[in-house]
Amino acid sequence: MTSGLTERDRAKADRQAALLHEAARLFAERGFSGVSLEDLGASVGVSGPAVYRHFANKQALLSAILVGVSERLLAGGQEVVARHDDPAEQLAALIAFHVDFALRDADVIRVQDRDLASLSDEDRGRVRRLQREYVELWIRVLTRVHPERGESDLRVRAHACFGLINSTPHSMRGARQSAGDRTVRPILESMARAALAT
Repeated sequence: MTSGLTERDRAKADRQAALLHEAARLFAERGFSGVSLEDLGASVGVSGPAVYRHFANKQALLSAILVGVSERLLAGGQEVVARHDDPAEQLAALIAFHVDFALRDADVIRVQDRDLASLSDEDRGRVRRLQREYVELWIRVLTRVHPERGESDLRVRAHACFGLINSTPHSMRGARQSAGDRTVRPILESMARAALAT
């Protein structure tokens, strides 16, 4: 059984993925305004104008990065919750999922922190809506784990937990992924659990 993709389709998809990866890396290093299409093209071995075959402009690349990651976070969080019936297990799995995201997509977190305002109003609104839905997913699970606590209490805890985990890309700049996974992952997961339970 074949995927239905031609060799050319696969090559185009691979080039598009490479452009997104390199754009996130370069935007994280230099900021959105500090990167040109020529820089992006050169990073994947094509000319600047060739980037237009994949994205309409640099802002479309930024949108694909930030809207895309927000969509993946929400869909991934929903899948994690659906795999477990016990709310404590759901929460532990959500924490592990978010830590994995922070360690894997550190560049994207830095881009989000610095360049969200560079998105169009429409795309910025989409990112904010997806993020709110992701927070609400956590709140629903936390409400089942801690039914004695009010929603505002749980909301503060959820946001504090995200802040704790999402600060990692800034503190681990330059660290190797494997080292981060080995040493930082268990620390982050235990601190997140403590912050949500204390």
